[in-house]
Amino acid sequence: MEPGTIDNLSILYQSSDFIVVNKHWDIRIDSKMWYETLTLQSQLRHRFPELADPDTYYGFRFCHQLDFSTSGALCVALNKAAAGSAYKCFKERLVTKAYLALVRGHVSQSRMMIRYAIGKNTTEGRTHMMCIDGTEGEPPFPALPRPLEPLWGVDKPPLDLVAGCENPKPCQSELIVLEHGSYSGEPVTKVLLQPLTGRTHQLRVHCSAIGHPIVGDFTYSLGQDSSPYRMMLHAYYLRIPTRGELIEVRAPDPFVPAMDGNWEPQHVTRRLEDTIQELK
Repeated sequence: MEPGTIDNLSILYQSSDFIVVNKHWDIRIDSKMWYETLTLQSQLRHRFPELADPDTYYGFRFCHQLDFSTSGALCVALNKAAAGSAYKCFKERLVTKAYLALVRGHVSQSRMMIRYAIGKNTTEGRTHMMCIDGTEGEPPFPALPRPLEPLWGVDKPPLDLVAGCENPKPCQSELIVLEHGSYSGEPVTKVLLQPLTGRTHQLRVHCSAIGHPIVGDFTYSLGQDSSPYRMMLHAYYLRIPTRGELIEVRAPDPFVPAMDGNWEPQHVTRRLEDTIQELK
């Protein structure tokens, strides 16, 4: 995928009330920093200047968030009423979201529920990170070398770790294995991730906590996993049943050999489309 530019915004869905974009990797949704001129907000304002809402700070109402490094489906409301309708769906947990990821190592279980409480990391120099309840702000696993194997069961970390995360909240993520293969010659697994709660960096932290961090996650490998051109996390499927319309989109899968020759699938465990139909 080419680097993002002001005019290469990809639209997945558009109506009079909503736009769903395929957010580019390594682009922020918005920013108050003067030097960050390329954001999703600036792309939207460039493409749809007539739709910008002067009553909002950024001009557009984002219904949810995606990390700077994450690509994929992101919904934008075009008026206050539409934003309220979407907010109600999120609040009542009617929204379905599913992400694709490449993770380090070969995940042995075909399906698992990951349950770790996640809190704010208060370690000096790492306050932009989240952490697992029961740690002192350090990842409870080695990020490298690879291949990585889970260091414990997915339900709880070792009992001898000391709590150090601020305001931990219970979190659940479901992981489903799609394919095993390699990335740049190293073992990886392509997975579908469904966040059943909505904590910041939840999927990244949960994958790291089971010993299978997301490929290219510079932050949660403490700067070690820096070779890939991007972090391999993509918001693939989004379904929002608002009062006025059903929003249901897929953002094209970027983790295919035709898009990235470093990714070499070797064994298919589950078909992506079958898995999405189950979620629906």
